[in-house]
Amino acid sequence: MNDEAEGRRRGRRPRPEPTPVQRALGLLVRREHSRKELVRKLRGRGVEAEDADAAVARLAGEGWQDDTRFAESLVRSRAASGYGPLHVRAELGTHGLDREAVATAMEAYEGDWRENARDLVRRRFGEAGPQDLTQRRKAAELLARRGFDADTIRAATRFDADD
Repeated sequence: MNDEAEGRRRGRRPRPEPTPVQRALGLLVRREHSRKELVRKLRGRGVEAEDADAAVARLAGEGWQDDTRFAESLVRSRAASGYGPLHVRAELGTHGLDREAVATAMEAYEGDWRENARDLVRRRFGEAGPQDLTQRRKAAELLARRGFDADTIRAATRFDADD
């Protein structure tokens, strides 16, 4: 029996190739994507550039894709993962968002970057924080790598009794 006859016998029909809009929607239901990222992923899956642009524009028009929502989601996610504002701002820039969208997303973040830095230091060095100069230096290097500014690093690595 050939493959076609066997497929009919099992009741399976060949699936039609998904449209660019269906492919894009499949990506968006998993997580938010920026416009640039979504077009890049569609192109990587063999969708022509103009078809990818049209599919993303259609989904953006219908509210499925929104760069503002993506940016705010990324800020919350990275902040919760222990990254600072410098890292988050740079990452948002790689997603093709303009300065205004990045600034809006950063301003919309309701968390406290200093508290996030302090929590990260507590997780790594215990509730008492860094105990000596070597540990404070390590904590400062960690926070710098994670994208926190100098003032936040100073505040997060100095644990006083009245804090």
